[in-house]
Amino acid sequence: MSLFITFEGGEGCGKSTQARALHRRLSTMGLPVVLTHEPGGTPLGARLRRLLKGDGEIDPLTELLLFNASRAHLVERVIAPALERGAVVVCDRFSHSTLAYQGYGRGLPAGLVQSANYVATQRLIPDLVVLLDVDVDAALARRGPRDRFEREGRDFHQRVRRGYLQMAQADPRRWHVVDASLPRREVQRVIWERVGPLLPISPVR
Repeated sequence: MSLFITFEGGEGCGKSTQARALHRRLSTMGLPVVLTHEPGGTPLGARLRRLLKGDGEIDPLTELLLFNASRAHLVERVIAPALERGAVVVCDRFSHSTLAYQGYGRGLPAGLVQSANYVATQRLIPDLVVLLDVDVDAALARRGPRDRFEREGRDFHQRVRRGYLQMAQADPRRWHVVDASLPRREVQRVIWERVGPLLPISPVR
């Protein structure tokens, strides 16, 4: 039984930390599990990530297509084969990030973003989307070295957060919204309460 779980959220929400924590827990249970991330996850994706996160100017449409080029390669080389083997795939960001950032954040038409995502993902949809939600001001205060997205203004990040929450509200059976301002271990517990029942074996609490 395969399972595809993605982690989403704005800058500084702690999703990468929580994705790694879930991967460790599933590994200790003896489940076949793959941890990957976007943009990146493959050598080609890593090169595209450097372009997307770097200091160069990139217009929104080019940004959209570069993200989806990385995504298409990741799906083809990593995610789809792992799911076919019956693994649990944990992915730090996926197509909903593009809807939030390039759609809500950059203002690209939702239909255009969805069409590009549709092609890149080969119709793949996560079984569970974990959204780590946190106040924008608190999240931006956590930032380390700033990339192109972290340097965006508060209004941009507010639009991204609003987009995520609207997507979660529209599909509550697939999305799990977690208060990322809680202590790290409490966030892990809340995530596990939702993930555990989805597993093919009885979870160890």
